[in-house]
Amino acid sequence: MNTKQVIIIRKDLKMRRGKEIAQGAHASNAALTKYMTKNKRGWWGFYPPLAMENWLEDSFRKIVVIVNTEEELLDLYNRAKDNDIPSALITDNGATEFHGKKTITCCAIGPDYDEKIDNITGHLKLY
Repeated sequence: MNTKQVIIIRKDLKMRRGKEIAQGAHASNAALTKYMTKNKRGWWGFYPPLAMENWLEDSFRKIVVIVNTEEELLDLYNRAKDNDIPSALITDNGATEFHGKKTITCCAIGPDYDEKIDNITGHLKLY
């Protein structure tokens, strides 16, 4: 079964391209490390579920999609959490954009099986 991670970027913020890339990278890393930290077990400290293990050993496949509102982003993130899919929501500190205001910029959903993630993000437009 195929696995992937979906990174969802808020286009309504009109971030610089480099900022979007950095925020997406933060989300990708955070989804994985948050899951690993939360689920420490065994000698090595982490036994990933099969879908995550396949993703780590095989593809690291990432799909980037867009949303146009914070509300839409939060809804998708919460649906992923409700379905026990590893996910992370990123809030920027506002140091380089957003005039010092903390702003929710993006999230990552997965890694997990395509079918599980597609039920939440399959309707979104590719970046």
